[in-house]
Amino acid sequence: MPRPRKPRRCQAYDGDRVFKPRSIPMSELATIRMDLAELEALRLCDLVGLEQEAAGRQMGVSRGTVQRLLKAARAKVVGALVESSALIIEEGVEDANTDSD
Repeated sequence: MPRPRKPRRCQAYDGDRVFKPRSIPMSELATIRMDLAELEALRLCDLVGLEQEAAGRQMGVSRGTVQRLLKAARAKVVGALVESSALIIEEGVEDANTDSD
């Protein structure tokens, strides 16, 4: 039985929840789901410029967890850009994979 997931502190996110290529209907796009915690790790490390350890303290998780969140988030963003997929930001989908809608 896996360990229970540790709660992660994330800044409130009021921005757009779906990012997609222009001129392609959503029904024709594959989707990539990104967890809010992955977005927060990207924001803290890549936008704010915090080290992974400091980002982990702010989120209430370990540096290793931040590293895993960053790796997954970066792969999803690049995948969405390169494959012209829709990127959907949701809470609680960290382990979800790419799917087609």
